[in-house]
Amino acid sequence: MTSSPAARIHMMITFALVMCGAVGGACFGLLLGGRMTAVIAGGAAGLGAGIGSLLSRRHVAAFLRPERGAVRADGYAEGIADAVLVTIATYQAAVFPLTPDGVSEGERDARRTVAYRVSAYDGLPLAVRLSAAAALEALDQGLDAEHAQAAVKALSLAVYDHRAGRGPRQPAVQQ
Repeated sequence: MTSSPAARIHMMITFALVMCGAVGGACFGLLLGGRMTAVIAGGAAGLGAGIGSLLSRRHVAAFLRPERGAVRADGYAEGIADAVLVTIATYQAAVFPLTPDGVSEGERDARRTVAYRVSAYDGLPLAVRLSAAAALEALDQGLDAEHAQAAVKALSLAVYDHRAGRGPRQPAVQQ
């Protein structure tokens, strides 16, 4: 009979818990009264830890088992989406610096190149890729800081919506 990885992990944790309980109980018993007290305290602590762990096995296994129909979050795509947001935000800081002559032309070009390369990655979700393209277009024009800020905010919302399978936001109904 083969067991699931979650059950094996739980058994390994149970073993470690029982051993630590037994050793801890034995040390405590040795401090209190000698060898016989150490054996009794170690046995009682190990037995208690083992029984408690085995009684909770069903709950632990249910916690570690993936839910049926649950959306699996793709951490790699989430990381790439976050990288796109960071690179475009640094490009935005280069296009609209806080101080005049705060960013050199070469640095702005380097930030633009990195932003375009990361945004063109194949593993990027389509909604994030489209928002990134709109943000890059607004930044490349470099005329209106408010329009560029709105495009970067839309990108950050697209990245947020992509996390953990939230799905795209529904547009607010205007009356």
